[in-house]
Amino acid sequence: MSVLKLDHVSFAYENGSACVLKNLSYEFEKGRMYSIVGRSGAGKTTLLSLLSGLAVPTEGTIYLEDKDIKQIDKYEYRSRYVGVIFQSFNLLPKLTAVENVMLSIDIAGKKSGNKEAHAMELLKEMGLSEDESRRRVLKLSGGQQQRVAIARALSYEPEIILADEPTGNLDRETQWEIMDIFKRLAHEEQKCVILVTHSPEVAKASDEIFELGTGVF
Repeated sequence: MSVLKLDHVSFAYENGSACVLKNLSYEFEKGRMYSIVGRSGAGKTTLLSLLSGLAVPTEGTIYLEDKDIKQIDKYEYRSRYVGVIFQSFNLLPKLTAVENVMLSIDIAGKKSGNKEAHAMELLKEMGLSEDESRRRVLKLSGGQQQRVAIARALSYEPEIILADEPTGNLDRETQWEIMDIFKRLAHEEQKCVILVTHSPEVAKASDEIFELGTGVF
């Protein structure tokens, strides 16, 4: 059964421009990793914005299981069901890694007996040591910051992980370390992991590729 479903979804900006996305129908399942690919301007990031609830389709419906996401409170949707990871990490630079994750737990209203312990455990699972977890994020490498961003997205246990060019700023070795984390989240923890990427290598490492403009291959 699909966890996210696009049902004849189209999107155009309000200025009357042509559709960025037109009549998309597709189903995303738990336990699988997907890559959304396409030429520049094909609407990859726009589609991710729609799936994350940051934008609303001009036409069509996006379902979370069997419920139209427009019927779900936007704050609840983004703080309970969907974890979003950005290419630029979007971490708070004045905070440490563990403080960034703890803040996410607070914002989501997640009940966690010991927030710091929970945050530290998530960071440990992402491969950060206790010393690294207590550093301000600007003192961490790009790969380490991406691991913090993933831990933050996991802090409220969402079913769906959305990532926009999550390996775009990373070197080749770190890229594959991050991809191994995403694979584990999909295959072992049964998350639905959806990546936007311009990298053919990253796309081919996914279970399924959704190419905007041509469909699945």
